[in-house]
Amino acid sequence: MTHFYRPSEGHRLPHDPFNAIVAPRPIGWIGTLDAEGRRNLAPYSFFNALNYSPPLVGFSSNSWKDTVANCRETGEFTWNLVTRSLAEAMNASSTTADVDEFSAAEIEAAESVEISAPRVASSPATFECRVTQIIELRTTDGENSGSWFTVGEVVGVHLDESLLVDGTVDTVAAEPVLRGGGPTAYFGISSDQRFDMRRPG
Repeated sequence: MTHFYRPSEGHRLPHDPFNAIVAPRPIGWIGTLDAEGRRNLAPYSFFNALNYSPPLVGFSSNSWKDTVANCRETGEFTWNLVTRSLAEAMNASSTTADVDEFSAAEIEAAESVEISAPRVASSPATFECRVTQIIELRTTDGENSGSWFTVGEVVGVHLDESLLVDGTVDTVAAEPVLRGGGPTAYFGISSDQRFDMRRPG
């Protein structure tokens, strides 16, 4: 049996399965400044790498929030890897209160090199990004969805050398946290889940 539904008509389930099917998803922990230099830090569960050269990353916000406004105003943001040891701080930074999330979540900020937006000092991997596009997502009818997709080119990378093994990043060693479906589900990864395949020539 297959559960089929048209999203426009509702999914008929206790929770929307969409973001559980496309899972687990990397978390976009995005640091920005507004035009007056005030800090903002917020996690986004719709985030991913988009291109190799130039390296591009993007995140989607389901409304015009401070992060998107700051990206429009300054043209900059950082992406910070969420690890297991940072998961609770990341969650605390998701507050909707009008506060400096770095301070509210007791997260130490670090200066970037190429841009002004702050980094999470304790994150073992950070991208410094300059905004290339901010796109309002649309429906098949051409209607605005109310969501905004921000794309940034990575212009600087901070990487903890302890994650390098023979020059290759040990993904498991970083203990990245990934977003699952439902309101509370997060996942980690482990080496016993790894398998290798080579592309056909």
